Amino acid sequence: MDFSPSPQMQELLSQVREFIDTKVIPVEETVKKNGFRASLPEINKLRAEVRKRGWWTPQMHKEHGGMGLTLVEHGLLSVELGRSQLGHYSFNCQAPDAGNMEILAQFGTEEQKKTYLEPVVRGEKRSCFAMTEPEHAGSNPVWMSTRAVKDGDDYVINGHKWYTSSADGASFTIVMAVTDPEQQPHFRASMIIVPLDNPGYELVRNISVMGDEGDDWASHSEVRFTNCRVSQSNLLGGEGMGFAIAQERLGPGRIHHCMRWLGICERSFEIMCDYAVKREIAPGTPLGTRQMVQQWIAESRAEIDAAKWYVLHAAWSIEKFGQKASRDEISCIKFYVAGVLQRVVDRAVQALGGLGVSDDTPLSHYYRHERPARIYDGPDEVHKQSVAKRILKQYGMTAPK
Repeated sequence: MDFSPSPQMQELLSQVREFIDTKVIPVEETVKKNGFRASLPEINKLRAEVRKRGWWTPQMHKEHGGMGLTLVEHGLLSVELGRSQLGHYSFNCQAPDAGNMEILAQFGTEEQKKTYLEPVVRGEKRSCFAMTEPEHAGSNPVWMSTRAVKDGDDYVINGHKWYTSSADGASFTIVMAVTDPEQQPHFRASMIIVPLDNPGYELVRNISVMGDEGDDWASHSEVRFTNCRVSQSNLLGGEGMGFAIAQERLGPGRIHHCMRWLGICERSFEIMCDYAVKREIAPGTPLGTRQMVQQWIAESRAEIDAAKWYVLHAAWSIEKFGQKASRDEISCIKFYVAGVLQRVVDRAVQALGGLGVSDDTPLSHYYRHERPARIYDGPDEVHKQSVAKRILKQYGMTAPK
């Protein structure tokens, strides 16, 4: 297999890197000072320029208004976009909208695509995804209390969700709710589209994450559904397909996340190396002369490169063999790259010392906001256990009765 970008893709990556460095990264200061919503006029200028350059919604097929990149190509692009906190949003391929676009395109009816998919692809609306519940362990996704009960032509939804990312300012959510509690665990739940102007929906709060509750797209919310009535035509896919659709969403989503994390690693690595060269620990003696710092730089470079090729291989495997056949690769990159991310950011913080824990560089933001990488989309421990069980099964181990 050859992951070398085509000449056209290489040119795109070069142009995008320059755009991120010269246009997008400078706007981070505005967001840090004023918040996300207040900075939308400047951010929307970036989005308008991205659209003008033909880079809009790169992960979507051309028939849906995107660039039509393959999963491998979008992975390479995500590294460049991930170098800025605003990169993916500027290109309209940000989570959770990117995953919602993909499943609406794959499973949505024509009416659902017209009403919900197309405005998000155009960048006119945002969406969110409501799955995790505070009352139940996120590591056991089949255990949930949110119910959707049929009443005439409607569903009536009651439930409590949290870490519904980007709910603040979103137009609709796709909620996972149990529609048949008597079914087998993986066939109990369905996905239902809920417009957020519904009187049965409540945004309780934006959750403060390590001291920052954020706002608008850059936030995670607690929400409630209380006798929330929506038409049965808002069912996405079929009844009981919730977890099957979720898996379709999570496979490519983990590629997107992992490559975004590698973009963060690259930015952190650049900051660390630049500081090691310029910072003097004695007159004429740069920090980079210390063997420990050299070790951090060498280890970080090796881990970033290894992680990048591992993720590209997983993306290639998904495209060639499908998600089910690639589930070990998908699980492995999730916990492996999350670990690399934590280590690289931590080394950069340590190398910069007091500057590293200040808010004068993006490192403290990464340190706070990317720690959940080892938790969301399934905690590391669950992925490791699942992979190990499948490996040991090949060697003859059977589950205890």
